[in-house]
Amino acid sequence: MTAEIKIQEKITVLIQPPANYKVVFQNDDHTPMEFVIELLTTIFSHSESAAKDITLEIHNEGSAVVGIFNHEIAEHKAVESTKLSRINGFPLQIDIEKE
Repeated sequence: MTAEIKIQEKITVLIQPPANYKVVFQNDDHTPMEFVIELLTTIFSHSESAAKDITLEIHNEGSAVVGIFNHEIAEHKAVESTKLSRINGFPLQIDIEKE
């Protein structure tokens, strides 16, 4: 006689939310503050006032976080900002760091 045994197991799946990434602008002596403010208002959607404050932080502290996004958006905004900087002849350095 053959007996069939059914075993039920509970499987728990842990889903972690995607990590956030910081976009960081580095200070340099060649990129004008007006250009940085323009990037912050157009690409990162900061208000004019917030963009000026962030630009001063970059200038005074050497760097500043300009936005926190999922990886794809952070990378896209960093690449877009870098391309615009190079097109305009500026050496602005932009980093992406895991939060």
